[in-house]
Amino acid sequence: MKFLDLLSERIIIGDGAIGTMLYGKGVGLDANFEHLNLVRPSLVSELHREYLAAGARMIETNTFGANRTRLAPIGLEKKTAELNRQGAILARRAVAEAGVAESVFVAGSMGPLARGKGEEREVEGDEVTAIFREQALALAEGGVDLLILETFSDLEQISCALKAARETGLPVVACMAFLEGDRTGGGTDAATAAARLASEGADLVGANCGAGPREILMAIEKMASATDLPLAAFANSGFPEYLDGRYIYRTTPEYFAEKGVEMAAAGAALIGGCCGTTPEHIRQLSARLKGESPGRRQFAARGIQPSLPTSPPAASRGFLSRWGAAKVVTVELDPPRGLDCRKIVAAARELRDAGADAINIAENPLARVRMGNIALAHTIQAEVGIEVIAHVTCRDRNLLGLQSDLMGASLLGIRSILAVTGDPARLGDQTGASSVFDLNSFGLIKLLADLNSGVNMLGQPLGSGTGFSIGCAFNPNTPKMEVQVARLEKKIAAGAQFIQTQPLYDAEKALEMARLTARLEIPLLMGIMPLVGERNCEYLHNEVPGIVIPDHVRARMRGKEKEEGAAEGLAIARELIDAVKGEMKGFYIIAPFGRSAPAAELVRHIKGS
Repeated sequence: MKFLDLLSERIIIGDGAIGTMLYGKGVGLDANFEHLNLVRPSLVSELHREYLAAGARMIETNTFGANRTRLAPIGLEKKTAELNRQGAILARRAVAEAGVAESVFVAGSMGPLARGKGEEREVEGDEVTAIFREQALALAEGGVDLLILETFSDLEQISCALKAARETGLPVVACMAFLEGDRTGGGTDAATAAARLASEGADLVGANCGAGPREILMAIEKMASATDLPLAAFANSGFPEYLDGRYIYRTTPEYFAEKGVEMAAAGAALIGGCCGTTPEHIRQLSARLKGESPGRRQFAARGIQPSLPTSPPAASRGFLSRWGAAKVVTVELDPPRGLDCRKIVAAARELRDAGADAINIAENPLARVRMGNIALAHTIQAEVGIEVIAHVTCRDRNLLGLQSDLMGASLLGIRSILAVTGDPARLGDQTGASSVFDLNSFGLIKLLADLNSGVNMLGQPLGSGTGFSIGCAFNPNTPKMEVQVARLEKKIAAGAQFIQTQPLYDAEKALEMARLTARLEIPLLMGIMPLVGERNCEYLHNEVPGIVIPDHVRARMRGKEKEEGAAEGLAIARELIDAVKGEMKGFYIIAPFGRSAPAAELVRHIKGS
């Protein structure tokens, strides 16, 4: 009988954890589990047989991470197809050897792509689909009966995987991982995910991994209200605990099976285990559910939207409220390397008096240690009375720390945030420091938008919104600016409300930027950083990413240093501003080496005072 036909009659029991069990059999956590399909196939086959003996009637191939992005870092990307075909062959052989081929199905397991730490580049949908297509076709060639997409947190990525999987003509199960609060790590709630995946052709939708059986049960209940498709549930065995050098999962097989019965009552038709589950968990589950049918359920509505507050508070416009009435000017100052902030406070006061609308404070620029910019921003706002745009990077804090610190920034009265990925820690001066990069700038912008809507990244209510004006960075110094503008549009779609650009030194490039971004409906502030000498000019051009200085400007700076160099750099900046002033409604001045005097002069020049 075909998989979908049998599923309509009774619950099918899936298998349990593969990685956890292989680890328990002595495979190190630093090993590539999928490579075992080629180098230790007997171990993989042994695990399949154990799950079959426990009562599993659908087993998954050992191919969860067998996509090109996960295999490339260890040099196995050329074996992507081979690893997947062999994974399917091993599972199919185990079924045949167990003598249950007529009633057991083999599912080709496909997990999410690896994410490059700190990468700004967003892989396009067609490229993502092609990566998944390579895996799906190889699994189909190896003889799987269906494909199961597992542990996805990004709705757009699983949509691409689903598109590729459907090209095989096999049934497709699409599962996402939901954390506490009924949301994926990407912020999608279970009902929205179910409705979207059902509309795009999944044969089953469901939940796996995540936070444990209770959360999976809650996700299944939400999905049951959003689609009439069969549902799949693969829970972890609770949360892992590290004890005596091993990861221990404390959820007992009895409790796991009890929750499986509740999942079946909620409408789940395909039920198995994820991280931490063993053949004993599956044996208990099979004993409780063998021959049972999924519970009846009421299908409530389609196309459910994420549950956000009905009237999210509008972001505080702050300095942006002056947009259109006059040229808006912000100035960036460097936070101090030590504990004395009197100099930067005085500089902010000078810039306020010159007419600056806001002060930018970067966060450990170039990955070098400086005073924390959120506390400094609060101090400047309190003592000077000028708004501060605090730069927040993804480098220094994990997702927990980012959300916590941003809520704290809101409490301190910070109302403008510039979301940037941040320079990798390896570029800095702190040996042994590591980069976090749980998010890139796109994800950080979306997080800020969620906080403005009154929820954290999991959709849990905060009581009120943060009210941030959300800024993003834009680099026009590229040969194909259209590509960067397309990425900029994605940032705006994620929630960006204003733009600050990398420094420009070429009027033609600035006018091209103005033309290409004219259709965007949010403020853009052009970056201006006065040069101070030839050495400074050549360093910026040759060593600082994102800055390009044209030959005619470098020629003007040649041989000029100290007062002469600073004067020439300031003259070049004024000329550039005058050349583009009619097309630019705002400017973002980066004070060279934190020197406020030349920045203040440019502010007065722009403001016409």
